[in-house]
Amino acid sequence: MGNLEQRIDRLESTDAIRQLVSRYGMLIDSRDVNSLLQLFVGDIKVTRTTSGHAALRKHLDDQFRQFTTSIHFVGNHTIDFIDNDHARGVVYSRVEHEYGEQWIVMAIQYWDRYERRDGRWLFTTRRVNHWYAVDHLERPTGPVKNRWPVTGPNTLPDAFDTWHRYWMDSPATVPK
Repeated sequence: MGNLEQRIDRLESTDAIRQLVSRYGMLIDSRDVNSLLQLFVGDIKVTRTTSGHAALRKHLDDQFRQFTTSIHFVGNHTIDFIDNDHARGVVYSRVEHEYGEQWIVMAIQYWDRYERRDGRWLFTTRRVNHWYAVDHLERPTGPVKNRWPVTGPNTLPDAFDTWHRYWMDSPATVPK
């Protein structure tokens, strides 16, 4: 279980990572890009060929210009520590975006990696997976649950190996 100092560090680290995630949503919604960049490691990989805060700024600006108002509600958050300075997490979030005349409601899940550098917990990766994205007047039913062109296809629940194994165990009971 570790000594008292290690246990306190783990509690403080857990809280710092949860604050990091909450701050991310707040900074997106307020469009505070400069502060948002500071939540990521300086050598963050943005695409296969770009990395760093300048590349992340361009990527974020490209995303933010596609919608006006946004609201990020952070929900379930699990954190698994790899060691004292590295962790991974899964974060559920319900997000709303004003997109022209539409009000888009999304259920998403972030698959995160965190690292403590110079005493601060930061994102090293943040992968967004979508359950659905629809106008608030629509229901997210059917095989295509992302009806907002900004998101691309929904990746959940198909990204879970356990999802496929569950339905393979009893295929006769798959709901229509």
